[in-house]
Amino acid sequence: MHPDNSAPEPDASTSSVEDGEGVERVLRAGLEDFELTPEDRALIEGFQERDEEPLDGPLPVVAIVGRPNVGKSTLVNRVLRRREAVVEDVPGVTRDRVAYEAEWAGRRFTLLDTGGWEATPEGVFLKVAEQAEVAIEMADAVLFVVDAMVGATDDDEAVVRLLRRSGKPVVLVANKVDDLHQEAEAAALWNLGLGQPWPVSALHGRGSGDVLDAMLDVLPEVSAVASQGPSDGLRRVALLGRPNVGKSSLLNKLAREERVVVDDVAGTTRDPVDELIELGGRWWRFVDTAGIRRRVHQTRGADFYASLRTQTALEKAEVAVVLIDAEESVAEQDLRVITQVVESGRALVVAFNKWDLLDEERRYYLEREIERELVQVQWAPRVNISARTGRHVDKLVPALETALESWDTRVPTSRLNSVVGEIVSGHPHPVRGGKQPRILFVTQASTRPPRFVVFASGFIEAGYRRFLERRLREEFGFEGSPVEISVRVRERRRRGR
Repeated sequence: MHPDNSAPEPDASTSSVEDGEGVERVLRAGLEDFELTPEDRALIEGFQERDEEPLDGPLPVVAIVGRPNVGKSTLVNRVLRRREAVVEDVPGVTRDRVAYEAEWAGRRFTLLDTGGWEATPEGVFLKVAEQAEVAIEMADAVLFVVDAMVGATDDDEAVVRLLRRSGKPVVLVANKVDDLHQEAEAAALWNLGLGQPWPVSALHGRGSGDVLDAMLDVLPEVSAVASQGPSDGLRRVALLGRPNVGKSSLLNKLAREERVVVDDVAGTTRDPVDELIELGGRWWRFVDTAGIRRRVHQTRGADFYASLRTQTALEKAEVAVVLIDAEESVAEQDLRVITQVVESGRALVVAFNKWDLLDEERRYYLEREIERELVQVQWAPRVNISARTGRHVDKLVPALETALESWDTRVPTSRLNSVVGEIVSGHPHPVRGGKQPRILFVTQASTRPPRFVVFASGFIEAGYRRFLERRLREEFGFEGSPVEISVRVRERRRRGR
């Protein structure tokens, strides 16, 4: 009761929620003045959990193999319909990213680009057969690319023998057939014994649709070789890092027994290792961080194989712990692994190993390195540990839990638009060419990781997108999770429509 008969003061939290819902209603109404697609409306109306894979299994995997400079990366770009893979008229330029999600005729699949040519200090290129062996083992089907203008070489014949032994379905791509007169060169590749050679010009697109149709004919609906990880409800952790940073030592310490061979020689881990490990009173599944079993020596084509192993572990994981050797300077390869984690959309924890071996001077300079080199992932939880002694490995648990909670975070649409409205009013987008793009509405399209779609009246610059991400992190946290922001520019409806 209120003796003065005055109404009770509204609860502040209730008032802010109502204000946010009011802002959302106004912005939704304003969107009706703009041209929207059915997909736009579906995004605006409802949050949809992001399915990384079909419900019945992981995407099938297609590997593109072939010797250097036959046009593998050009074909990758043709299939993806965008320039993703590095293309140069020199063998050995494919680096870093090796797997892409692709789609043809309504079917999705993972495309494995096996460029990865790595020159050793002696100047000897990684052998075609070694590269192909790994790719074939990972794939459900293979696109084998041969330069039709050169014809089959000894390297091509070596790959053919591997393909026959594997029993995997193969589509033979006779590349660089730019016109009808050159198709006779492609026909000569029947001699390889792999069936019909499909004449293609990856550069110009000629014949690429036919070869993709042929690929779909032999590709299973669900991968028989990729793994989503067991559906046991356990959170899945990938332990990643460049060779010899202590991944195996850490896994042994966490498991409290010698599960993995440890050696000072980089690359002694070979067989896949999936471990159930109890940490912090709960069980975790540490996914295969050892990579692909293969007979070739680890040090040949090390960067390519490291990238491949990282990708296969990430495909099965939800969160990655990237291990960095604190005794050494942060290396380019460390940054490449971190970039792969972020691009894969997985949650991230950075662990600096061998911390117990550092003196005060090294710790000071390492902090400066971290500020400089890891500026793009300041949002990732950091743990300083010793895999050898077990020092502070228990701190991995709260870091993993924080990262996964952020990865799963869903922000109410009303709250999101209210916050973005305040951000934009305080710091509007710069005027460019006499125009200032206006943010019309923001919605969270999915989680794992949080993905936001911004509807705008004009192009939003990359710098302003980064500003928005930074402010959203300040407001909602997202510690340990990548945040994806995409922009949809929509035109105002014409009068009378």
